[in-house]
Amino acid sequence: MVDITIMQRDLTPFEHLVLDLLCKGKSNIAIAVETAHTEKVIENTVSRSARAFGITSNGDTNVRVLLALAYRTHFGDAAFDSLDVACQHMSIGPDGKQMCARHTE
Repeated sequence: MVDITIMQRDLTPFEHLVLDLLCKGKSNIAIAVETAHTEKVIENTVSRSARAFGITSNGDTNVRVLLALAYRTHFGDAAFDSLDVACQHMSIGPDGKQMCARHTE
């Protein structure tokens, strides 16, 4: 079992950017190219971000997957919105339009 503590500290704007790209399925190399940083900078940013959520590698877990899940749990499903994946929480709102029953404004 993995114990994840949500947000032990605030994330920096760059960490948010890297994690948004990670949640879109980008590799460290692709993130490095897109942000004009080295792959090592991205690796370090991912590691620091994982520690911010209390995620540690133990050989049985994929840190990137757990980090993406923790990040999206805390900050929402914007990565899925950009992929045009239908939200599983859709329902008809009081105005007759479809709305997400879970992610309200």
